[in-house]
Order: sequence, then C-alpha cells, then structure tokens
Amino acid sequence: MTPLVTEDDRARLLAHGQARAAGQDTDPLPVVRLFTPDAHATWLLASLDPTDGDTAYGLIDLGIGMPALGTVKLSDLASIVGPRKQPVMRDRYFQPTRRLSEYVRLAEEDGSIPD
Repeated sequence: MTPLVTEDDRARLLAHGQARAAGQDTDPLPVVRLFTPDAHATWLLASLDPTDGDTAYGLIDLGIGMPALGTVKLSDLASIVGPRKQPVMRDRYFQPTRRLSEYVRLAEEDGSIPD
C-alpha cells in the first residue's frame, strides 16, 4: 500500500506546521492532495502539527459542497475506506499551482476543491 505522505512530504508539512505553531503568518503551497477514489472526498494538506506528527491542517472537502479549512489525523485517514472498499490515496501527480488561501477562495465559490 502506498503511504499517504512520503518522507519528503512529511518534512515539508512539519516545516509548515512549525511556522504555524510559532504564530508566523503563513500561506503555504499545499504539500499533498489525498482523496477517496470512490467517495468524492479530498484533503489538500498544508501542514502537520509538530507536537504529535499526526494532525494535519488544510482544506477538507467531504464531497457535500461545503469545503472548509480544518484538521484531520493522518492515522484516521489511513483507516478510511469508501463504499467500494477503496482506501484514501495520495495523488502522486499533484503539483500545487496556488497558495492555500487561493484554493480556499476557489473552493468556497465552487463548492469543491478545484483540480
């Protein structure tokens, strides 16, 4: 099974999380896009809490038209399967094209995270 985040992703997520925990005003590029291939849920993650290394922060879209910023535990995502028993997967080809705030703005307008 492919890990949800690579070691490089984890290092970048933790760096963003340390800046966030230090109170720095950050608007990073998202690091990783996770999704359920059979349930229309997407997580666009930008940082990882350095105190537990498991709580990620980013834009969460559960496929119900109300994407929002929030937190989710990577360990919880690793246990989720969709209706056809497909696990959460990492988009290996994801290349962010805008800052997190811009993804949020577009998602609020469209009701879903833009591709």
